[in-house]
Amino acid sequence: MTPFTRLRTAAGTALVAVAATLAVTSPAGAVAEAPPAQTLTWSTCADGYECATATAPLDYDRPRGEQISLSMIRMPATDPAHRIGSLFVNFGGPGASGVDRLQWRGHWDWLFSPELRARFDVVSWDTRGVGRSTAIRCFDTKAEQETYFNSVPAFPATAAQEPAFYAQAADLTTRCKEKGGDLINHLSSANTARDLDVMRRAVGDDKLSYIGLSYGTHVGATYANLFPTKFRALVLDGALDFAGSATGHGIEGFTKPIDTRQDVPRGMAETFDQFLSQCEAAGPDRCAFAKGGSPKVRFKDLTDRARVAPIVLDGESWSYTTIISSVGGNLAHPAWWKDLAILLDRLANVQPAARSLAAAPPAKVTLGEQYLDNRSEAYFAINCTDSVVPRNNATYSRLADPEDQRVPYFGRTGVFDYQPCATWPGHDTDRFMGPWNRWTPAPILVVNNRYDPATPLHGAQDGTAELANAQLMVIEGAGHTGMYVPSTCGEKAKRDYLFTGVLPPKNLVCAADNSPF
Repeated sequence: MTPFTRLRTAAGTALVAVAATLAVTSPAGAVAEAPPAQTLTWSTCADGYECATATAPLDYDRPRGEQISLSMIRMPATDPAHRIGSLFVNFGGPGASGVDRLQWRGHWDWLFSPELRARFDVVSWDTRGVGRSTAIRCFDTKAEQETYFNSVPAFPATAAQEPAFYAQAADLTTRCKEKGGDLINHLSSANTARDLDVMRRAVGDDKLSYIGLSYGTHVGATYANLFPTKFRALVLDGALDFAGSATGHGIEGFTKPIDTRQDVPRGMAETFDQFLSQCEAAGPDRCAFAKGGSPKVRFKDLTDRARVAPIVLDGESWSYTTIISSVGGNLAHPAWWKDLAILLDRLANVQPAARSLAAAPPAKVTLGEQYLDNRSEAYFAINCTDSVVPRNNATYSRLADPEDQRVPYFGRTGVFDYQPCATWPGHDTDRFMGPWNRWTPAPILVVNNRYDPATPLHGAQDGTAELANAQLMVIEGAGHTGMYVPSTCGEKAKRDYLFTGVLPPKNLVCAADNSPF
């Protein structure tokens, strides 16, 4: 799912070189020379956090050439006498501000326990292309940006809607080409991994300690293969199939979109099935959508109606596409499932509209207002740079209906959610396409929820197998990563590994702390 589909999930990046047709970066990640070392100046920025700005080469083939800025934030260790070092965190996306996310989530005990915060400076940053760092912006104003993305449907529900959808995707790539400058050609995750090594040196750590969530697992896996001796502990929570995302297996890069070849729709369907079954088991007193019969039957009836005509609720028109995208967007966070059940119950109880509702007016925004949050365009700027994708719209059209039949409700989302990549103008010659199995002296801990709609367990299993020295731990829960599925057992296992570098027992399975209903 993507900002283009108005969903805030993350999935996608991959491996395997396709014969001699795909350029493969040097496994050692060789660059012309290492950038000069630097000293950071930290200053208090808010609520006990400290901020600094690092610099990094725009192009690592020219390390002393044009530089970009990287906005950093840290939460200092509460027990400096027993401090291990810095713990870098990438919260995923890509495109969202790591600076903002650490400020919002730094004191979530299930993610960063007091014991963990005592021993590490927890550090995050806006990756290149994002937010307060040197950023790509494809619009002149916030109004222009919001108007554009609010006008794009989540995905085309029928073949008749596909040409307009393709045109909107191409319009975004044209805007980004016009406004992206040379930055658009240097936004690969491989360069973000190189930035991470620059920051590791700048904070004075001999080796990296790291947590990557969702897309952040791709950055971590890339770092491990570019700098295999430079980390002491890597936690990859909500892992991708790294090969499937970057190139696809075999010739998939040319025949299947990113999420289709990683089968993210199956992960969404499995998680939605958990929503429906747990709702039914909870009963109408705890899950509103269990009122009036089977939630599975009610959802089919609801979507069948919405395919015929939008459903009008509180003056807002809910099309089939809007309903599916809203479900997909809420599956990531089980704490939202009760509210999702209430929404679906209300929609199911609405009588058919006598006529179609007129399009809602655009959101009111101040004309000319500049914007900091560029996650929507940065999402594509990074993912489209990283991955090989089909470049012919006909490929997407041929897949749409078969995928929707294979995975009802969600098959089409996997086909179309990276559509701007088909015409994306940027190309980073330093992107990393594998191989992903470079031996690392330190082992890597991979963590995944049993049911994850954005980074499904089957993808994490594939990603773990692609790494040379990694072990998978499963959390028995539904939702996206440890950010949204608290597990005391899982947090302790991750924490102990980060402290010692020693993996937890093999085949460890941890329970989630909470039930959605």
